[in-house]
Amino acid sequence: MTRDPSALNVARRKIELAVAADEQVDVLVIGGGITGAGVALDAASRGLRVTLIEAEDLAFGTSRFSSKLVHGGLRYLATGDIATARESALERHLLMTAIAPHLIRPLGQLLPFSCGVTFRQRTAGAIGMGMGDLLRMRAHTPRGVLPAPALVSAGTATRLVPALDPRGLRGGMLSYDGQLVDDARLVATVARTAASFGARILTRVRAVALRGDGAAVEETTTGERFEIRARAVVNATGVWAGTLDQAISVRPSRGTHIVLDTADLGTPSTALTIPHEGSISRYVFALPQAYGRVIVGLTDEDSPGAVPRIAQPTEPEIDFLLRSLNRVIAAPVGRDQVRGAFAGLRPLVDSGTDSTADVSRRHLVSASETGFVTVLGGKLTTYRRMAEDAVDLAVQTRGIQAAPSRTASLRLVDRVVPASEELLDDATGLTTAEVEFAVRVEGAMTVDDVLDRRTRIGLVDADRARCHAAVEAVVARTVADLG
Repeated sequence: MTRDPSALNVARRKIELAVAADEQVDVLVIGGGITGAGVALDAASRGLRVTLIEAEDLAFGTSRFSSKLVHGGLRYLATGDIATARESALERHLLMTAIAPHLIRPLGQLLPFSCGVTFRQRTAGAIGMGMGDLLRMRAHTPRGVLPAPALVSAGTATRLVPALDPRGLRGGMLSYDGQLVDDARLVATVARTAASFGARILTRVRAVALRGDGAAVEETTTGERFEIRARAVVNATGVWAGTLDQAISVRPSRGTHIVLDTADLGTPSTALTIPHEGSISRYVFALPQAYGRVIVGLTDEDSPGAVPRIAQPTEPEIDFLLRSLNRVIAAPVGRDQVRGAFAGLRPLVDSGTDSTADVSRRHLVSASETGFVTVLGGKLTTYRRMAEDAVDLAVQTRGIQAAPSRTASLRLVDRVVPASEELLDDATGLTTAEVEFAVRVEGAMTVDDVLDRRTRIGLVDADRARCHAAVEAVVARTVADLG
């Protein structure tokens, strides 16, 4: 096993799984998404003994299907939710300046003054971006981190996004937000940082039943069942939270993205911000990504019924995203150009509103009748604050002595992949070293873990199929080497 105290791998998992039932921990966290990983880090960094269990893999659920933005809440400003926007701006500041500057970069976002964008939408967008900059200043985020918004000419707009339709284009409004290298990587990095403070991160371990003092669990690869004892338990299972806490009413909202080749939009250097037709508070974004891709999203649709293991995009949603994009570009993108599509379910707290678009993005932290704590709602940008609130309530409810949270100034561990010239795939640039690092350090156990949640190659089916065999061989070899 590597000497890196943050490294997650099958060797460490085997050792920690063997003793998981033998001793009581201070905090047991259920769920390995961004919120659960954040809770584990917050608790472990306070000096508490922590075990996190996840039924599948890190970032298996909602956390890997975001727009990959760390944003200041432009939409919340537009709907008058100043408190959520202010919290978003503050947490964005902490992430970009102290916690994870190595995982986030400033991304320009262009609201084009095109024929398909009304004067009312242009005005509202420009005002909102200006108000967002005021929140940036209030959070003390330097201009060197997030430049000021500015009006740009039509020439500049088309240079930034070459696919824009020049006919009737009157320039645009350019503002800046934070873009993650990858959302799933953020989850793995937070989990690794928690592990560096001694937290046990156990994937493929499912909670069967929760109590205030522990949980009955199942190791999913063998079916073995055992008990984990804890002084406090935090349910951070997102859209599945209601299955463990019957008092919680979860209203899943499906957010869908499509994946395009960056060449289809002229290889833009800036994201596009496109208002929904007739709306001044809802937007579609076209966001440049790694591997020569652009993701376009997202939708906000009710997803009633049983929660699926993996949510699926619908054709009407894909059509809506294409129509929204095609309103402002010169050469329409067709359905045959969509290289991939993905959907995630937002774990919203049901407030009885008619549309999930109107449900507040504020988070909920509550204690169940049996004593465990559930944390729900919120969004990726505010995961740290959600985690802090959850641990505060857990230690208060269970009478545990703990230091105050320190995560507001705690930098996440670095990701340093050894240099390698051994390519596994020319088109994406995937190397053997990246796959080995995912298995040795980032907790990947299978080829799917690597393709879908460590490298994100799996977002495009053709890329996934082409790389599968080579990646599978490296994973098998590395797992065997770890013993």
